[in-house]
Amino acid sequence: MNGTPKARRILIVTRNLPPLVGGMERLNWHMGQELAKKGEVCFVAPSGTAAKAPPEVRVHEVALNPLPRFLLAVQWSAWRIARTWKPDIVIAGSGLTAPAAWMAAHSCGAMSAAYVHGLDMAVRHPLYRALWLPTLRRMDRIIANSRATRELALEADVSQTRIRIVHPGVDIAAHSPEPSLIKDFREKHARGAGPVLLSVGRLTRRKGLREFVTHVLPRIVAEHPETVLLVIGDAPDRALHAEAQTRESIQAAAEAAGIGEHIHFLGVITDRERLTVAYRAADVHVFPVQQIPGDPEGFGMVAIEAAAEGLPTVAYATGGIMDAVAEKQSGYLVPAGDSQKFAEAVLAVLDAPAMRASSAEFAKQFAWPEFGMSLHSALESNEKTA
Repeated sequence: MNGTPKARRILIVTRNLPPLVGGMERLNWHMGQELAKKGEVCFVAPSGTAAKAPPEVRVHEVALNPLPRFLLAVQWSAWRIARTWKPDIVIAGSGLTAPAAWMAAHSCGAMSAAYVHGLDMAVRHPLYRALWLPTLRRMDRIIANSRATRELALEADVSQTRIRIVHPGVDIAAHSPEPSLIKDFREKHARGAGPVLLSVGRLTRRKGLREFVTHVLPRIVAEHPETVLLVIGDAPDRALHAEAQTRESIQAAAEAAGIGEHIHFLGVITDRERLTVAYRAADVHVFPVQQIPGDPEGFGMVAIEAAAEGLPTVAYATGGIMDAVAEKQSGYLVPAGDSQKFAEAVLAVLDAPAMRASSAEFAKQFAWPEFGMSLHSALESNEKTA
């Protein structure tokens, strides 16, 4: 008789996969890949996911829009798959799909889990707090993406015995881009030999780019007149709970501050090689996230992505960002809203080229295989809570 233990079956229910693009989408993708190393994985995910799915996972698609229809369809599909496939674990890729994941798990006696971000625990919408939060409290396992998210889960009355922290992961490149590609990028976009600041992410109120160009960038330009801020990303069109800051409003703020010619928008870049070149070509990654009640930054994956490419980050010390930036190793954390300290920290990074190497070293602990091992450990116990 074969003594090899049976591979676990894991059903992941999520909205955050392609065709949506972003940090949460990359995380859920790697979650499936890492869990598939020790088990069978099936996604219930938006239409368009299967075309890009790795061979080691199965995908059942439902229409992405409109949102109410998606939630009903994903609930029905997850329940039906759970009843026939009999997964051992059902995971919600975020708080949004927690009710569907919990019902599917409950229907077949599986362990229920949810990977949660800061906003999952802090959303103030009364319907969400009335229906979604009670479901999250009933989950056998809540996997928080940072210490800050864990605190929000505790404030939402999730039992501390059910919570584990698993930080998101990052790709650790085996090879560097050709130096000519980096040189060409700087010549094309920076248009000079001055410092290159980089911002990567959706243009939302929380990300604070408009405030940065108003209060911080002018101070840096005063010290280094050839400084250029390159912005990768755009206003969200399908993100939930995100209040946008448009390119036009950010550019207008820059013009009003007298540094309009020092900011350039590159749009959304999804090609990993091009994004790597951008990180390698920049001198500082700026992450001026605002501290907004009810809209926390759960972790700050972009800071880890920058560090993995040897690019230090300067950020406000708020939310989960404090887990994503190592003070004086991968950058600096400054008091929330202190624009003077932020500018000083950027200037300090410009004077510390050795921080590129220490940033890359810091990022190694977040490699996706490390994420996978932590995730397996968080789900190790199949004991269901009462």
